[in-house]
Amino acid sequence: MEPVVDYSTRAVAEPLRGLVDGYLGYRMMGFPAGIHRGLPSRHMTFIVSIGAPIVVCAQTNPAQHPDSYRCVLSGLQASTALIAHDGSQEGVVIELSPVGCRALFGMPAAELWDGSFESADVLGQVGDELWERLQEHLGWPERFDACDRVLLRLRREKPVARELAATWQGIVHGGGALPVSRLAAHTGYSRQHLTRLFQNEFGLGPKLASRVIRFERAQLALRSPRWRGSVADVAVSCGYSDQAHLTREFVDLAGCTPRELIGGDLPIVQDDAALEP
Repeated sequence: MEPVVDYSTRAVAEPLRGLVDGYLGYRMMGFPAGIHRGLPSRHMTFIVSIGAPIVVCAQTNPAQHPDSYRCVLSGLQASTALIAHDGSQEGVVIELSPVGCRALFGMPAAELWDGSFESADVLGQVGDELWERLQEHLGWPERFDACDRVLLRLRREKPVARELAATWQGIVHGGGALPVSRLAAHTGYSRQHLTRLFQNEFGLGPKLASRVIRFERAQLALRSPRWRGSVADVAVSCGYSDQAHLTREFVDLAGCTPRELIGGDLPIVQDDAALEP
């Protein structure tokens, strides 16, 4: 059969905004079996499989064994997971901001840093319920509605400290280009104190978070039909000193060169929001 890609996006219910950036449903069929890369990004991994489970054959943390998940929940990461597939994949991505981890799960995102978990092991019965509800519906709107209902029940008043939330948003909206000293100046903290608090909350420091955000913008740009030009053009647009700098960051964070990433993965299904600084 000819390869088929079907995906849909939608905003979350109003009370969840700022905690979850949106929903993305995807269905891909008819591709050759292979390996998909789960890349570092500004979102925690929160994916509900539909049908077959998600098979992680290499975790971001080498100390964690390969595993399979019905509904996978992971913290932020600065390396790439390898996911085996048989040519077909279907599920819903919940674009969870690390700022939303406390409000939904009652814990800092740092507690899930660089690890993958079955959501029921973190959320209890609600994690199983989320997976079960999404198997019941055939249309994306109904599946997104089910996500809203479950997540709204988890919503609690446990916000991240205002200064840390503002620093995270500054890194994201600045495209990873703002110096840590400038971010610290906005909080009134020293650079060292901000770095310590930020890492305790999110699992990584602001400098590494900035690298992840720049990488995400660059890999999306290279695979987006909206962008034209060379790898060197993308490097400059995303804040790298040159093409060699961009390539080194891809090898470090994705485990491969830009050419290898673009040529050897499934089609991209993310929206283009992360392309805007």
